[in-house]
Amino acid sequence: MRSHQPDQSGGRSRSALRQPIRALVLLLAVMVGLLPWATPAQAHGTIINPQTRAYQCWKTWGSQHMNPAMQTQDPMCYRAFQANPDTMWNWMSALRDGLGGQFQARTPDGQLCSNGLSRNNSLNQPGAWKTTNISRNFTVQLYDQASHGADYFRVYVSKNGYNPTTQSLGWGNLDFITQTGRYAPSQNISFNVSTSGYTGHHILFVIWQASHLDQAYMWCSDVVFS
Repeated sequence: MRSHQPDQSGGRSRSALRQPIRALVLLLAVMVGLLPWATPAQAHGTIINPQTRAYQCWKTWGSQHMNPAMQTQDPMCYRAFQANPDTMWNWMSALRDGLGGQFQARTPDGQLCSNGLSRNNSLNQPGAWKTTNISRNFTVQLYDQASHGADYFRVYVSKNGYNPTTQSLGWGNLDFITQTGRYAPSQNISFNVSTSGYTGHHILFVIWQASHLDQAYMWCSDVVFS
């Protein structure tokens, strides 16, 4: 008579095969979770025109960040990618919570372009960042993936005589230009800015106070007034 007991050697073989497969699936899941281009936990926005430093680096080099040409063609972006590529991958997430409008008191000189975030410190480095040409009257464009709206924007321009290629940015280097009113939730917000007396390379510094929570964003855009 045939035995109805299972083939013990076959059972052990199938079990032995399943264990490394489970381990491989788990390893792949962990690796995917660690990829720098994974969806960020905080998806918001940035100024896309004039382009902020992180956004410009991501837009230009995000799809070719291993291209050795970046080192010579765009050395500031190259240094930023070397320091922490997450700065560019998460260009939309440079936020801080609970500042209560105390931007200057709680953001030290030299840390304005990174919004006081150590992971984005490469954005504070002076140098030959790529610039956007603007006129004395220009439009600022925010792209906000999450459509949070704004309590207001504050706009500053670096003072005449300040050199963005050799000097880190402090509050004393800025001229306050304007503060806007509120904006309803939208993915795209634009507002006009009027200035006078600026020529050449300057930093446009913008603070976005988002409406949904006390979240503040600060960015530097390198511009050339013409």
